Amino acid sequence: MDNTDNRDSYSFGSLTDYELPHSVEAEQAVIGGILLFRDNISAALLYLTADSFYIKKHRLIFDIIVNQFTIGSDSDVVTVLNEAVAQKIFESAGVGREYLTKIRELVTVSTSIESYCRIVRDKYYLRQIISAADKMNSTAREQTESAEDIIDYAESLIYNIRNGRNIDGLTPIREVLTDAYSDIQAKSGPEREKYIAGTTGYRYLDKLIFGLNKSDLLILAGRPGMGKSALALNFAVNFCDAAPEKAAVIFSLEMSKEQLATRMLSSRAYVDSRALQTGNVDNSDWEKLAEAVGYLRNLDIYLDDTAGITVPQMKAKLRRLNNVGCVIIDYLQLMNSSRRIENRVNEISEITRQLKLMAKELDVPIITLSQLSRAVESRTDKRPILADLRESGSIEQDADIVMFIYRDGYYNKLAADLTLSECIVAKNRHGETGMVPLRWNGQYTLFLPVDNNNYD
Repeated sequence: MDNTDNRDSYSFGSLTDYELPHSVEAEQAVIGGILLFRDNISAALLYLTADSFYIKKHRLIFDIIVNQFTIGSDSDVVTVLNEAVAQKIFESAGVGREYLTKIRELVTVSTSIESYCRIVRDKYYLRQIISAADKMNSTAREQTESAEDIIDYAESLIYNIRNGRNIDGLTPIREVLTDAYSDIQAKSGPEREKYIAGTTGYRYLDKLIFGLNKSDLLILAGRPGMGKSALALNFAVNFCDAAPEKAAVIFSLEMSKEQLATRMLSSRAYVDSRALQTGNVDNSDWEKLAEAVGYLRNLDIYLDDTAGITVPQMKAKLRRLNNVGCVIIDYLQLMNSSRRIENRVNEISEITRQLKLMAKELDVPIITLSQLSRAVESRTDKRPILADLRESGSIEQDADIVMFIYRDGYYNKLAADLTLSECIVAKNRHGETGMVPLRWNGQYTLFLPVDNNNYD
């Protein structure tokens, strides 16, 4: 039996003449193990896709097995052989039967499948690294892009390999469908909390926007003093409290890290934020502060107060973390573009486009705070609308969700309820728009949910 036929050249530029890392025996053992023990396909899918195989016919056979698994059909020598012959993977049914029977005989113990899968996966990663190195070498030699852009490109290649993504970017829909099917199964299973969207901590808001979804760019906008920074910090704490295995990263271009931590302590300990700022803390508050410190230090929250940070700089820092669950940026108008752009409107457009791409690339929700224009102040009804976004065109276009925070008591000191607030969802790519009532406690820089049965 020829173990090296149907080998793919993997056209990696100048590397086509090299023997790329692979293990024919491990690939055969994986497929044989699945044919011998049907339950092994679930274990294999945790490690491998069809592209993980170096031998072409192994990729095609594995693809047949995955397709049968997706539609609920059992995979054995007969069913796989029938489809393989139809796809002309083998010259004849006899050749195919002999090959599949022999590789099935390579495996006798079902528990060995994972060790074979790891070998195949490791060889695939090595081939991807070789490919990435070749791409980086070619790009650097051409000198058609800036050094900073090439570094960012190189980091993205390595990041994609680390996260199990094909660096060539083209994925057959059959693999995407398999991933989507597995994702739906995970969300429906006993550990669904690990796979569903992250929570904001506000039930009615989560219901409206379907939570903090991966790869979404969310804009949270409001006039100065409305409490958008406080609400974003509430989001971060609530998110990490509900998903302790995930990290929230906060980039603050306005406040220092110490100011952010002080606000979170005030909200958690129910101690007046002004007392924390001035140091006039009552003796009775120290115990509450100590409990808040103990709680917050166990949350996986990272703070960065670099002034004028750019999106590529953020991306480089985020790639060093393995468990990023959500990102918060406070705020958009203080960010700088990675390249010189004279027109500020065009610069904001460039930044929001990069933020959306970063959300998609890192597969995390990015909540970006934004200021509103003064136009809202001249209207009788001062509730914000999309047109009030400063440099609004690109922000509205690139964002998946746009939310406004509004407090009538901010303008009308004689309002019946100065604490009542509104989180207005003005754009929602996933569903309907609407308003979620919240209650503002400025003393503790905290937004609380409102039990609104009518909203339900």
